[in-house]
Amino acid sequence: MKKRQQRHDAIREIIRERAVKTQRDLAFELQQAGYECTQATISRDIMDMGLLKSPDGCYLLPEEERLQRMVSELVEEVHVTGNMVVVKTFPGGAAGVSAAIDNAHLAGALGTVAGDNTIFVAATDGEAAESVGRAVDRLRRR
Repeated sequence: MKKRQQRHDAIREIIRERAVKTQRDLAFELQQAGYECTQATISRDIMDMGLLKSPDGCYLLPEEERLQRMVSELVEEVHVTGNMVVVKTFPGGAAGVSAAIDNAHLAGALGTVAGDNTIFVAATDGEAAESVGRAVDRLRRR
């Protein structure tokens, strides 16, 4: 059971970091991360985790569906500085996007503060801020 949970955690990280469109792509990324698994295992993991497909055909975590929709519609810019991520939205969009970021429980994100069109995301460290920034920016570009 522990191995399965670790693989699911790896899948979450891969999907948050990269645009993965096929099971073959996911199998390759898992292999790069040190996991050997069959297509049947990957298919079962996708079902167990409730992964969705975004309009552009990439796998999406269920908890990130709302975040993806809001970010793609409302976010204009994403900047990383130190352990902070600054997200610029269209006027009035920051509160909703901020709540979606909090609800998605992105790894390394401690919390958000939102104004009218600016969100500050506090991360555990600079590396986590880079990861959160990449995840939000990737969702913005979909």
